[in-house]
Amino acid sequence: MLRGLYDWTMSLAGHRHALWVLAAVSFVESSVFPIPPDVLMIPMILAAPHRAFLIAGVCTLASVLGGIAGYGIGHFFYEQIGAPVLESLGKADSMAEFNQRFNDVGFWAVLVAGLTPFPYKVITIMSGWTAMPMATFIVTSILARGLRFFIVAWLLWKFGAPIRDFIERRLGLMFTAFVALLIGGFLVLRVL
Repeated sequence: MLRGLYDWTMSLAGHRHALWVLAAVSFVESSVFPIPPDVLMIPMILAAPHRAFLIAGVCTLASVLGGIAGYGIGHFFYEQIGAPVLESLGKADSMAEFNQRFNDVGFWAVLVAGLTPFPYKVITIMSGWTAMPMATFIVTSILARGLRFFIVAWLLWKFGAPIRDFIERRLGLMFTAFVALLIGGFLVLRVL
């Protein structure tokens, strides 16, 4: 099933309305769709390198808007269904403690999920569920998704098709290493 979705998504890259399709895929990927927009964005940039940063911008904007939708899903789903279930089980206090812990590290959770292969949709929904401050969520989403998509766009714009295989095979590893270095740098600065 995932292979079929992947093939379908790749076929959309050549469509004359590909930019709108990319926006739609980026939007739904942030809350429910399993295929990341990179699989559509990469061939689009290779086909039109002069539009690389426009494509990355559309992908970022749509992804952040989709993240806000995911936040809404988490926020409204929890209020309507989750809270009554937890209260009936006597676990409402445990949930409040979890919410506080998640929100204490929320910036990092959104940043890591926005940059790495960890499903961003999980964090968008969790952020709404735990009532993370909306401003923190949006700013971090813009930072994380913008970095991810603009770095890929810049690499493809600068190096073209030869970098495609490298990016597709190691994208998750590259961003995971970047996040580890970023967090490590902040920890070192905090200790000094």
